[in-house]
Amino acid sequence: MEIIVAKPTLPETGFVRLPHIIGNPKANPPIPPIIPVSKSTWWAGVKSGRYPQPVKLGPKITAWKISDIRALIEGQPT
Repeated sequence: MEIIVAKPTLPETGFVRLPHIIGNPKANPPIPPIIPVSKSTWWAGVKSGRYPQPVKLGPKITAWKISDIRALIEGQPT
């Protein structure tokens, strides 16, 4: 199955949180998805290894390396 992604507007380095990956139409302004999947699909993909593993930045802060998200978009293994 091919992953269809929007043209990403990601910084060169750093971390990105889940709403910036899967989008959030209720945010003001709305956040368009980079990878248009649901939250449950994303977490199932993380568990199965299809999507990259997160990094804990704090007790309640989970994020992903931008380099891992770029590799996912480009179809490279992380």
